[in-house]
Amino acid sequence: MSTILPVPILQDNYVWLMHQAGHALVVDPGVAAPVVAQLETLGLHLSAILVTHHHGDHTGGLAELVARYGCPVYGPPSIAGVSQGVGEGGKVSVPGMGVSFAVMAVPGHTLDHIAYHGEGVVFCGDTLFACGCGRLFEGTATQMQASLARLAALPDETLVCCTHEYTLSNQQFALAVEPDNPALQQRHEADRLRREQQLPTLPSSIGLERATNPFLRWAEPAIQAAAASQGAIDNGPVAVFATLREWKNVFRG
Repeated sequence: MSTILPVPILQDNYVWLMHQAGHALVVDPGVAAPVVAQLETLGLHLSAILVTHHHGDHTGGLAELVARYGCPVYGPPSIAGVSQGVGEGGKVSVPGMGVSFAVMAVPGHTLDHIAYHGEGVVFCGDTLFACGCGRLFEGTATQMQASLARLAALPDETLVCCTHEYTLSNQQFALAVEPDNPALQQRHEADRLRREQQLPTLPSSIGLERATNPFLRWAEPAIQAAAASQGAIDNGPVAVFATLREWKNVFRG
């Protein structure tokens, strides 16, 4: 059985570390030093690195980690430092760990964005956040809504390992969109207490996101009504999502 833990880096990023039997993989190492420190503390050998997209806060530690551990780097083939290019429909099997992941193309935040699903986990980078989603830096609302729909279709118990501690600010927006959602209210209180103790709010789960994340709830009448109040052209999934995303871009809770 693998253990998964978030390694805090930079201001609010997490590098995900999964390990078992002395071997480890890490996901989106924007900085190397905290990852090395955690590996040494736990006595682990780094067997693989997974990368979800090309932004520097997800790739900045690649060169140092590869130089130190000589491990393969899986990710979009356009990224410098990726040694094993993977994309939609691909599979990653991690040496020494006996774990494998299906690769999903999830464009929207960036055009090259991928996610890794397997072992009861989805490493989703900056596509799906706890109670939120990534900004549309390169892709379209149509692409991002389709990507989120694919993630939302994963089993409810799937752990959501995204890469930023944005949860409380995302929940402020979610409560503005859907203030009468009791599951969201309860989640916000629980996560607020966790952050007061300086604990991560992650991982989440697909089931919890489906119940509380407005960016996955485009079919709910309350969400559709909120989007309509902000000028959504219709109640279709893309129109509702696009309106929510534009609203979130300027939201000041």
